[in-house]
Amino acid sequence: MPRARFCPISSAGDCGALPDAARTAHVSPRKPRFERQLPQERRQALIDATIESLKRYGHEGLSVRRISAQAGVSIGLINHHFPKKDTLIAQAYRYFNSELVGGVRAAALQAPAGARARLRAFFRATFSPPNLDRDVLTVWVVFWSLYRHSPEIQKVHGETYREHVDLVRSMLADLAAEAGKLRFSLRLAAIGLTAMIDGLWLEWCLDPGNFRPAEAIALCESWVDSLSADATHADIPAETPSPSR
Repeated sequence: MPRARFCPISSAGDCGALPDAARTAHVSPRKPRFERQLPQERRQALIDATIESLKRYGHEGLSVRRISAQAGVSIGLINHHFPKKDTLIAQAYRYFNSELVGGVRAAALQAPAGARARLRAFFRATFSPPNLDRDVLTVWVVFWSLYRHSPEIQKVHGETYREHVDLVRSMLADLAAEAGKLRFSLRLAAIGLTAMIDGLWLEWCLDPGNFRPAEAIALCESWVDSLSADATHADIPAETPSPSR
């Protein structure tokens, strides 16, 4: 009767067994089920997921259930970082606006020297992707629809609108300083140009067949040119001090 061969653990390699290094080489490291993120990173991921949810589902994308599905996290985790849904939506509004406005601001700052060149770059960036995107319009429509009943959305809108008008006003001020002969209310001109840009942008997103982006840019530039015409000075009066409150 053959005797069983005894192999000490220390000499396992002599018995035909794979060495420890060889055995472990075939074992893939186990991937953790969840990746740990810093609180700020998790909050940003939830904001990103909210915007994507609104792009995909419109108003239905406001559902915390849809946002959690988009983010791949539990509803409880959303509630942990944003106890109020309105706070999450307002933060998404602020971020969405800052990304788009930041892009056109950067385009203006990177333009060649000269106020007119900066304005032209601003117009071109405004009427180019990612601004000219019907998904972007979908998100804006949802945010705008919440304005009347959400104090947090009202607060963010007021702040972001003033920032945008101030940007337009600063470029018009540079234009007036370079020309040396323009006389108009910078405040009213900035409000008027902002409204014109918003209106053209909205019309294009609703029906791109109405006009080409290049035509929208030309309209804005023509409007700026009209500020130097004597006939328009009565329509856009010179700046007057604001009454004290």
